[in-house]
Amino acid sequence: MAEQVYYWQALNRALDAELAADESVITLGEDVGLFGGSYRVTAGLYAKYGEWRVRDTPISEGSFTGLAVGAAMVGLRPVVELMTINFALLALDAIINMAAKIPFMSGGQFPMPLVVRMPGGVAKQLAAQHSQRLEQTLMNVPGLRIAVPATPQDAYWQVRQAIRSDEPIIVLEHELLYFGKGTLDTSLEAPPMHRAQVRRQGNDLTIVTYSHMLDLSLRAAEQLAEKGIAAEVIDLRSLRPIDWDTCGASLEKTHRLLVVEEDSRFAGAGAEVAAGLTERCFYNLDAAPQRVAALELPTPFNAALEAASIPRTVDIVAAAQKLCAH
Repeated sequence: MAEQVYYWQALNRALDAELAADESVITLGEDVGLFGGSYRVTAGLYAKYGEWRVRDTPISEGSFTGLAVGAAMVGLRPVVELMTINFALLALDAIINMAAKIPFMSGGQFPMPLVVRMPGGVAKQLAAQHSQRLEQTLMNVPGLRIAVPATPQDAYWQVRQAIRSDEPIIVLEHELLYFGKGTLDTSLEAPPMHRAQVRRQGNDLTIVTYSHMLDLSLRAAEQLAEKGIAAEVIDLRSLRPIDWDTCGASLEKTHRLLVVEEDSRFAGAGAEVAAGLTERCFYNLDAAPQRVAALELPTPFNAALEAASIPRTVDIVAAAQKLCAH
């Protein structure tokens, strides 16, 4: 039965369902136990499953992420919550040198059923050191998979799918999504974890985006429709692997590509999407692909400067109009 829930509630239900279904599933991180998580994602789980399976950890991301790698090697299914993606910098040795490489280096003898959840993005004046988007860093690591759920429904589906996988999976959440509402129907069958979804149909250009930028892209598409431009909006849902087929099928129809991301433009996820689709769809394109992305600077603390440093709906609309003029 479908209902309206907060994004954090969808994540909570996914964790609850997997903890109930499989005793090898544990979750650990700072304040995930008694406090219920910085964004309430683990609320109520400590009381239900106890301190062995819902573990509060010291403020030591490298240590407890490394502990989770070891736990995954001996049969558990750990779900690590990093309080923010900015703190993931302290856990990259465990994620990149251990989790991503051990299955390959062991010849498959050690699977890695590890999930690392982390919120990131620009979220209301948290300043440069707490507003990073590190998807480009993680995308460059063979052996990792990366899910980027933008809706409560996808948050529920993709976390459950990630926990059941025997590969290391990063789930990137956006801090501004946690208290946004959307539809959740737990009875629906989930699509493949890394398949993109067409969120709005159109014929004039394709907007490819992910995470929090999906909402802005859909708003931009509504404004473009009032101007006579029909934009097709694709939610990637995954950054590694990328669903090239869904994007390519859209470009066969629209012949124009606009990539929208919150991360910095240089060497970001948008650059990979634009390059990959140009290679695959060159003869279907009527104009060079365009990108809308954050400015090349650390995120300012000042609210007005912060807002100006990342894409806004008006920026997406302007870029789409310019692209369609060619």
